[in-house]
Amino acid sequence: MGNHIFLAHNFGAVPKEYTDEKKSKVIIFPVPYEATTTYKTGTKEGPNAIINASKNMELYDEELSCSPFEVGIHTLQELESDISHPSKTIEHVTNVAMPYVKNDKFVILLGGEHSLSYGMVKAYKEKYPKLSVLQIDAHADLRESYQGSEWSHACAMRKVSELCPVVHVGIRSISEEEAEYIKDKKLKIFYAKDLSGTDWIKDVVKSLSNDVYITIDLDGLDPSIMPAVGTPEPGGLNWYQILELLKTLCGKKNVVGADFVELSPIPGFVAPDFLVGKLVYKLIGYRFEKDCKKI
Repeated sequence: MGNHIFLAHNFGAVPKEYTDEKKSKVIIFPVPYEATTTYKTGTKEGPNAIINASKNMELYDEELSCSPFEVGIHTLQELESDISHPSKTIEHVTNVAMPYVKNDKFVILLGGEHSLSYGMVKAYKEKYPKLSVLQIDAHADLRESYQGSEWSHACAMRKVSELCPVVHVGIRSISEEEAEYIKDKKLKIFYAKDLSGTDWIKDVVKSLSNDVYITIDLDGLDPSIMPAVGTPEPGGLNWYQILELLKTLCGKKNVVGADFVELSPIPGFVAPDFLVGKLVYKLIGYRFEKDCKKI
């Protein structure tokens, strides 16, 4: 008993008065699902690591001269995974996200593996028929199936592309099967080796429809700043490249929701966890800059 102060387990350790579920514009949706990882495991630990790291952020954004959390950030409890079949958890993701999407909430899923994105895109596609998806990733994830499953993380964007168009950014690892599929379907791919300067950012934004969902597989970032992923690939985006892309996109399009997936925390090394927490918060700031009180 006594006058004790307890730190809430919510994204950013946001003050309670800014976490009301109905009033908050942003919903943080942690899904610690891991079933089809193929190299380094641990993505199920990602959501909790991101939320824990985010509690140590400054909530004032010096770039935007405001505190984005004031638009309200409500953190949901972790979704219990159904490991009987990947499609079950993905279906649960859709069912949980759908009511928030219908109520114009900006839902951010924290994964967990990339297969979860399909569940989120399906929920948003219901509300936004002309939805397009921006994928930031080292891998195209366009296999028809992998290790006997069409729901593998390696097939995530193949499934999503059945729902709506996808623009792929940061790609630097594809299979022969995917190369043939990309050529056959004339997909819009921005390979990592071509991302010099800033003109590519304008081209990416132009390639998307007005309503955009963002999926960020964290191995899309260079492993020098993001080593905590299951399948790292050299040569990815740096911190300021991804910030400029997100800022430009939010200024030009209606960004409706997002996910951050495939963080596989490294015990005792918190920098990657903090990077993701900060990146999530930067996206919230860019998306709701017009609603933030400037200082």
